[in-house]
Amino acid sequence: MTDVLIVGGGHNGLVCACYLARAGQKVTVLERRDIVGGAAVTEEFHPGFRNSVASYTVSLLNPKVIEDLNLHRHGLRVKLRPQANFFPLSDTESLSFHSSFTDTSAGIARFSSKDAAALPAFYAMLESVADILRTELLRTPPNVGGGLVDLLRAGSFGLRARQLTMAQRRDALDLFTKSATDILDAWFENDHLKAALAFDSIVGNYAAPSTPGSAYVLLHHVFGEVNGVKGAWGHALGGMGAITQAMLKEAQRLGVTVRTGAEVSKVRVDNGRASGVRLANGDTLRARKVVANVGPKLLFGSMVDPQHLDDEFLRRVRGFKVASGTFRMNVALSELPDFTCRPGTHLQKHHQAGIVIGPDLAYLEQAYLDAKQFGWSKKPIVEILIPSTVDDSLAPPGQHVASLFCQQFAPTLADGRSWDDCREAAADTIVDAVSEYAPNFRDAIIARQIHSPLDLERKFGLVGGDIFHGALGLDQLWSNRPFMGYCNYRTPVAGLYLCGSGTHPGGGVTGVPGHNAAREILKDK
Repeated sequence: MTDVLIVGGGHNGLVCACYLARAGQKVTVLERRDIVGGAAVTEEFHPGFRNSVASYTVSLLNPKVIEDLNLHRHGLRVKLRPQANFFPLSDTESLSFHSSFTDTSAGIARFSSKDAAALPAFYAMLESVADILRTELLRTPPNVGGGLVDLLRAGSFGLRARQLTMAQRRDALDLFTKSATDILDAWFENDHLKAALAFDSIVGNYAAPSTPGSAYVLLHHVFGEVNGVKGAWGHALGGMGAITQAMLKEAQRLGVTVRTGAEVSKVRVDNGRASGVRLANGDTLRARKVVANVGPKLLFGSMVDPQHLDDEFLRRVRGFKVASGTFRMNVALSELPDFTCRPGTHLQKHHQAGIVIGPDLAYLEQAYLDAKQFGWSKKPIVEILIPSTVDDSLAPPGQHVASLFCQQFAPTLADGRSWDDCREAAADTIVDAVSEYAPNFRDAIIARQIHSPLDLERKFGLVGGDIFHGALGLDQLWSNRPFMGYCNYRTPVAGLYLCGSGTHPGGGVTGVPGHNAAREILKDK
């Protein structure tokens, strides 16, 4: 018998395993696929072309996790984007966000000098509230109705909140409850700028910028850092799999046993306590504790027998929202996109940016409305990253790979349709959307790898294709994530824990849930 079995070898499972092993626990990680890393993996999807398959960019990975797990020593290198973002707007116009704020401001001033002047204060407001988030990331939230420890946690948070100015309190309330559109309308007048800033509010969020609560999703995407630069985004050299392979090396150094091809079908519960797992091949493994690095919907909907959960909790599980509206595609390219507003297939800075197709707020709104009515956007929102422009190990000389992260696509289709029947048509729609701004894009595609919401669920266990293991709404955050009364990484089943993105602080490649869960598990030793 081992001390701890971890179900799922994604990044949070590996992080949790490392911290537990460092504390002297005997840990085994069970991964269904033949490679660890979960959604943070690099694969060759066409001969000579490798790319990050699902997760595709770095910012939220916590600096403490990077240091504690010796990720740089194990080969992890992250390179800042030479240019932050590029928004093609028409055949002649574009908007760019540079590493230099002066350059960014000058570009915005072409559309609105008033907005250019307002931008520093807006960024300062976001950063101020993001700092509040950063202080809470590595803390376990207080359980509502909990014991003395939870009262102390709540009191400690209350003392920290008292130190905020009234303006900061108002800003925090706005960002946690309002829509991104409401926030941005109060700050800016130009629609292109508002759309550019609103993009983060619908990343992994099956909603429109005008949906209440979408402002928090915007905030969630700005609390990270790369190489000490707050709010920056970067490329992991070798793809996102470089992160999880570095984590694997640390886990192995600490004596963690990692088994691939080991699909868990059930969590065993004896006398009200988790006692191990049953694998899909029929094998039974026993442990003193079981830690699930899968989403709450998958764990309690499929892996734990309902007889071990009360009816009220099961109703909460059924109501737990999983829908990120995400469609992921990777393409092999014979040449770089030639944007009509910024011509040329030769390497330029905008090719090294996050390239976003979403020119105005009406476009972002309509994408969501289309998905609700038809199943997917007629004109999708697409973020294109071309990591081979900064990492030539990913593609043959002179050729490239691109990640296409796309919104809005319904988790399930109406009228009896399946994503298996519609995935190619949806992918064609995405290619059309990009080709409208870069006409050579369609013909430059050598091969493509498609992940519909259903593909993401089957391949990575992301129920509903939800990249965050659960929507990032106020009802599913902090003390409510995943459920009120179980925000401390524990579950209704004794000895069964959660360590994935369905727990505080939520989705993204952060490593924080794994870090925090390990701390709570060790308290119960």
